[in-house]
Amino acid sequence: MTRTSVRYKDYYEILGVPRSASEEDLKKAFRRLAREHHPDVAKDKKGSDERFKEINEAYEVLGNAENRRKYDELGPDFRSGSEFRPPPGFSGGRSTRKPAGANAQEFHFEGAGFSDFFESLFGGRGGRRGFGGGSEDDEVPASRGADVEGEILVALDEVLHGSVRTVTMQRTRAVEGQAERTSLQVRIPPGVREGQLIRVAGKGEAGFRGAPGDLYLRVRLARHPDFQVRGQDLVTELALAPWEAVLGATVSVPTLDGRVHVRVPAGSRNGQPLRVRTRGLPSADGARGDLYVNLRVDVPTAVTDEERAVWERLAAVSKYAPRGAE
Repeated sequence: MTRTSVRYKDYYEILGVPRSASEEDLKKAFRRLAREHHPDVAKDKKGSDERFKEINEAYEVLGNAENRRKYDELGPDFRSGSEFRPPPGFSGGRSTRKPAGANAQEFHFEGAGFSDFFESLFGGRGGRRGFGGGSEDDEVPASRGADVEGEILVALDEVLHGSVRTVTMQRTRAVEGQAERTSLQVRIPPGVREGQLIRVAGKGEAGFRGAPGDLYLRVRLARHPDFQVRGQDLVTELALAPWEAVLGATVSVPTLDGRVHVRVPAGSRNGQPLRVRTRGLPSADGARGDLYVNLRVDVPTAVTDEERAVWERLAAVSKYAPRGAE
């Protein structure tokens, strides 16, 4: 199969990190940029939406060890925006089969959340090929068109509230080389989950004197700067000062519905989870999961002379023995 050229994306440049960046460096860069360009907070809604998807795509690759290894195989010599053609046999590339007598068609999707560059390297996640449209011979019986599958990047806010997205589908016939572009209104229902298929009826391959196939878009949840997804539950992390963990405190934590106050019990431990009921993701019937807040006790790395004196006084009077009797 002939591989068409696409525009190379420098994912390290997008995240603003060197190629030697550690996993922690990548995570920090992603969280900072994702918060800055999240469509809910950015002033330029349209521009921020595209930038947010670009940041997600970069972290989808670099934040996954196997994807990063495949990407790094390409080498550092490409420039962002330059023409790029995946090398033959590239381990991350996609393949296709062309059935005998069939007119292969290639599909690309704009507005679904993944670039053609990402799609060409990582298995066609931005769109997959369908096959159909056989011989024009009148003796061939009528047949329904083939279904087409692609992927759509869905933000957690869309899981919570639902949305309607405009997705442009480009269909290119391999034989004629003709491209057709169609704009589709795709409804994302509240409660969609990772891997779920959203069906757009009649937007697949054209049938041969029969009904067209359907388009199926597989949901991939966008990374969020504050939350990890575990089924319907969300997980976040909360930094505490040592005295807040010892004495207890009431602190503000983020949720998809806005910030809420959570009571941290006195004597809380590092890594201890706090459960905030019904602040997770909805299911198809509307029932909400929970939010789990994992506590992280942070220790100051620099103190003033006055603060040091207080810590030394605490060390002198405290009977706490973390290692037991020695």
